[in-house]
Amino acid sequence: MNRFALAVSSGIARVTEAALGPYQTAMIRIGFSATWLLFLLREFPHRQELYGPDGPWSWNLAEQLVSLNGAFTALMWSDGQLWFETVYVLAALSSLLLLLGWRTRTMSVLFMVGVLSLQNRSIFVGDGGDNVLHLMCLYLVFTRCGQVWSLDERRAGRARVARARGEHVVDRVGPALWVVLGLALVTATFLGRLDGDVTVPVLLWVVWSAQALWWAVGRFTRSGQSRIMLDVIADVVHNGAVLVIMAEACLIYATAGWYKIQGSRWQDGTAVYYPLHLDYFSPWPALADLLSANAVMVMLVTYGTVAVQVAFPFTLFNRRVKNVLLAAMITEHAVIAVVLGLPFFSLAMIAADSVFLPTSFLRRLGDGAARVRERLVRRVRGVRAKLPEPRAPENPEPTHVGSTA
Repeated sequence: MNRFALAVSSGIARVTEAALGPYQTAMIRIGFSATWLLFLLREFPHRQELYGPDGPWSWNLAEQLVSLNGAFTALMWSDGQLWFETVYVLAALSSLLLLLGWRTRTMSVLFMVGVLSLQNRSIFVGDGGDNVLHLMCLYLVFTRCGQVWSLDERRAGRARVARARGEHVVDRVGPALWVVLGLALVTATFLGRLDGDVTVPVLLWVVWSAQALWWAVGRFTRSGQSRIMLDVIADVVHNGAVLVIMAEACLIYATAGWYKIQGSRWQDGTAVYYPLHLDYFSPWPALADLLSANAVMVMLVTYGTVAVQVAFPFTLFNRRVKNVLLAAMITEHAVIAVVLGLPFFSLAMIAADSVFLPTSFLRRLGDGAARVRERLVRRVRGVRAKLPEPRAPENPEPTHVGSTA
């Protein structure tokens, strides 16, 4: 009984004392924001056909669908071209800032708004990767995903150093963002733009109010107990969101694997052959023919895919087996990106898989990236140092101001 109580108390302390998985959540933040940003940039020339008011799925059809399913999308607030371009650009900008880790809490909310606004505007142009991104953008709002590998981490480090020197640090950007976004939220609510499904509007108001409370406690409360309590609540919410992300990834693989088992083509080991010969999924026909030419290879890949997807949720209790299957799944998604021409689906799935990556591996990955960045910076500085400085002419000609001919 004492051992059980000790284990329970240790588990509670672990969940409440720190935000778990800082490197994993940073990978999720970087992975999904990069996926969405690259998709928006790649589809920028085709944005009108995908989400614009003059696309095949017209604004009137989208309005009828949204009125039935109650989905949130800011693109339904106006059918003007300027509004559409504004939402598209803001979606790309919030993705970039979330990728860099600048004001991650605020940017995660704007990232969610951008994803939901575009995807719910035209729900028939997405694929499995869009569905994963749709879910994960909601979960990201609850995570403290800017603890490492972010501009927020750098700013917090500089603030700690400044406080250690006795300097008074005042954050003006955070309150300014809060005021601007608060005015936008109040205006949208007053104009009735947030009617329909209350999930997203309530979430927006909760996050906005929580940010105000966080700033007020840090600014006006001298006792550290209130701030500690807010930190505990934020850590619990973060850890719960990470658990949900892990469960969601396991559910995706388990569902996909068990549904594959029921298919006759997966049972006879030929399912992988057919997508390789569909024109829509064959950007490299010669490569697809090469991979499908060996019947034994097709059978092994088919059965291996099912086995890995079904077994993965059960391997979480064994770290070594989990890491092996995780590497196999990431490799499989990389192959799908190249062979079947589905890069954004693969990037979304790899970003979801990254929640299971070992912390030691992620630290080595971060250290390697830091060394590469330092080498590049030193090389750029060396090139600049070798450039000759501009010299002034030795005998400049006199300049006559106001002279007449």
